[in-house]
Amino acid sequence: MTNAHPTRRTLLHAGGATGLTLALHAALGSPAYAAPVSNATNGTREATVTDLGPALVQFSLMSSVLVGDIVYIGSRNILPARIIAFHLPTRKVIARTDLATGYSIQAMAADPTGRYLYAGVLQNSGGPQDNLYRWDLSDLDAPAVGIGRMGDRDVRDMAVAPDGVVFAVGGGPVGSPAPALWQFDPATGAVTNLGTPDASSTLARAVAATESTVFFGAGSTLGGGGTASRASLFAFDRGAGGFTNITPTEMLVDPSMRELSVVGDVLVAGSAGGTEPAKMAILDLDDTSSYRITQLSGKVTKMYAVDGDSLYYATETSLEVFSLSTLAVSTIPIDGPPLGEVWGVAVRDGAVIAVSGYGFVAEIDPQSGACVVTDLGEAGAPADPQAVMGIAAGGGFAYVGGNGTIARHALGASRETTLLRAPGEAKDAEVLDGVLYTGQYNSQGIWSYDPTDGQAPHQVADYPSDQNRPLDTCWDAVNGLLLVAVQRDTEGGGALWTYDPVTGAKGQFANPIDDVQLLRAVATRDGIAYVGGDNAQKTGARGTVVALNPLTGEELWRLDTGQVYGIGSLAVRGHHLYGMALKGGFFVVDLETRKVIHTANLRAVCPQWSAMVLNRGRIYAATDTALLRFDHKTFAMSVVVPALNGAWYSGCHVNRDEDGVLYTMRGNNLVAVDDH
Repeated sequence: MTNAHPTRRTLLHAGGATGLTLALHAALGSPAYAAPVSNATNGTREATVTDLGPALVQFSLMSSVLVGDIVYIGSRNILPARIIAFHLPTRKVIARTDLATGYSIQAMAADPTGRYLYAGVLQNSGGPQDNLYRWDLSDLDAPAVGIGRMGDRDVRDMAVAPDGVVFAVGGGPVGSPAPALWQFDPATGAVTNLGTPDASSTLARAVAATESTVFFGAGSTLGGGGTASRASLFAFDRGAGGFTNITPTEMLVDPSMRELSVVGDVLVAGSAGGTEPAKMAILDLDDTSSYRITQLSGKVTKMYAVDGDSLYYATETSLEVFSLSTLAVSTIPIDGPPLGEVWGVAVRDGAVIAVSGYGFVAEIDPQSGACVVTDLGEAGAPADPQAVMGIAAGGGFAYVGGNGTIARHALGASRETTLLRAPGEAKDAEVLDGVLYTGQYNSQGIWSYDPTDGQAPHQVADYPSDQNRPLDTCWDAVNGLLLVAVQRDTEGGGALWTYDPVTGAKGQFANPIDDVQLLRAVATRDGIAYVGGDNAQKTGARGTVVALNPLTGEELWRLDTGQVYGIGSLAVRGHHLYGMALKGGFFVVDLETRKVIHTANLRAVCPQWSAMVLNRGRIYAATDTALLRFDHKTFAMSVVVPALNGAWYSGCHVNRDEDGVLYTMRGNNLVAVDDH
C-alpha cells in the first residue's frame, strides 16, 4: 500500500485490451449513497462511507470440458459456483447449473459414456459439506447433485477411469496435511481415501486413470521451499493397492506436476516450471521407467487435448502443439485477441477450442490461425459480482483487480465502470500522476495503464518467473521508485522489485530476508525500504523485518518482531513502523532505536489478513472485517467502519486518492471512506 500519495504518477494495473463499459446506475441498479459512521472509540468523529456499487462484475471461469458439441465451463470466484453449457454450433449458452458449495470450480471430468459430468470445488473452509458433484447431461434442466466429500478442502483435478470410477486430487490451505488420492465409486456411492503417497507435498494438481492404474501428480505449488517436496509422480495399483514413485529424474528439480493425460498406450506428464522451464515426458504404460522427455520454453503446460500425433496445450498466455512421435514443439498462430490465461483446450472437427480466462471461447484453425471468438457474456453466461484483489485510486478513477480483469470506476458524475483486460491478477497497485501501475500475478511483473493515452494496459517490467506473486506495492518518493514485495510460491523466499516509471529502469533483490520467509509487505521512509516476512513452513523464523537500500539491495539492519505469525502488512508514520501480523498481531517499531515499542492482540478485528496505508497523517488498516485507525501517540486502535466483511479473493486492501479518501470493500461493493 502507499505510504504517502505521490504527486507524479499512480499505480494499479491492467493487462490486455480495454473492455466493457457499464453504467453502474443503469446496469447494476446500485446508486452510490453516503452514510455517516460514528467513531467506535470516542464518538467525536464521523466517517462518511459512500457505496460505489459492485466492485467488479463478470463471468469468470476456471475449467472446461468438451462433451459432444457442448463445452461445459466452470466458474471462478463468483457465488454461487456454477457450470454453464456452451453450445458450439449455435455459440450460445444453453444451460446452467449451480453448485451448493464452493466459490470456484477448477476440476471437471466427463465419464466415458458422456452422460455424467463430475466437478469439484475450491472452498474457503473445509467441513462436512459436499465438495464433489455430478451433473446428468441427459437432462440439462436437472441440477447437479452433491455426491460426497473428499477430505482435502480443495478439489484441483479429476479423472474418470474407463470403468466409470472417479478419482480426485487437491489439497488444503498452507500447513494442511499432504494431499491424498481420493476415489468415488458410482456403483456404491462411496468416497474413499486411497492414501497419501508424498508426505512432504503441499498440493496435488494432476490425476489420470486407466483400468488398472491411477497416476497421481503433486509437489509444492503453494508453500514451497524448506522441507516441502518437489515434483512427484506416483502410480497407484488399483488391484493390489500401493503407490510406486515413477517421477522422471529430470523433473525432480521442478516444483510440481501440472498435468497428466493417458493417450493410447502412453502417459503424457507435464511439470510446472520454477527455476527451470516446464518439461513434458511420455511414459510407456507397460514400463513407466521407459520414457522420453523434452524441456519447453515456458513455465506452464496444462489442458491437454490430442488429435492424432498432435497434443495441444496451454502455456502462460498462448497455445502450443507437441508431437507425440518427435517431441517437437511449435506455437499455434492465432489471428485474434490475446488469450490470456487459458482454462480449457479441446479439439473438434479439426479446430482447437480454447476457453480463455478473459471470458471468451476461441475456435482456432491450428494451421492458418483463423479464429472465431465468442464472448461468453454476450452468449448468455450469467455475470455476478466477484471477490477482488488490489485497489488503487487517483486521477478521477478507482481501480479494482480481479481475475483477468481490472475494473476502472469513474468517480465523477457518470459513475461508469470500464473493464480492462489484464492477464492473471492485479494483486496490488498504485496510481502515480494518474497512471496505474500493478503488481501482476502469476509471474507477469509490473503493468501500467494510462487512461489518457488510449492504450490498453501493458507490461512495463518483467522479472524472474519464479518471483511470481507480487503482494504489496509502495511508492518511494525519495528515490522515485515503485517498490513491490514479491512472494515465491514454489521456492520459498521472495524478492523486492524496484521500478522507475520515468526511466523504465528496474531492479530486483532476491531473498532479502532469507530463502524461506515469504515477502508479503513493504513500506518506505527517507529512501529506505522495509520488508516483512512470513513462513509457509510449520517451523522456522517468521515475522522478520529487514531494512534495505532499494538502490543497491544492501541490508542495513534486521529485527525479529517476536510475532507468532508472519507479517501481513506494514506502513510508516514519522519514525514509527507499524505492522500487523496474520491473525491480528499488531506491533510498532521505533526506527531510530530499532526496537519494538508497542504490541497488541487485535485478533478480534483482524482474524487473518490486513493492509495498511498512511492517510491524512494517520495509519489505517483494512482487515477481513473492518477498517481501523491508529492513534499516532498511544497507538490505540479505533474501528472506523465496522462489519465491512469485504469479499476479498486473496487478502485485504485499502488505498487512498489525492484528496485522502480511502477505498476498500464492503461485501462485494467498493466503498469510499472519508474519515474527517
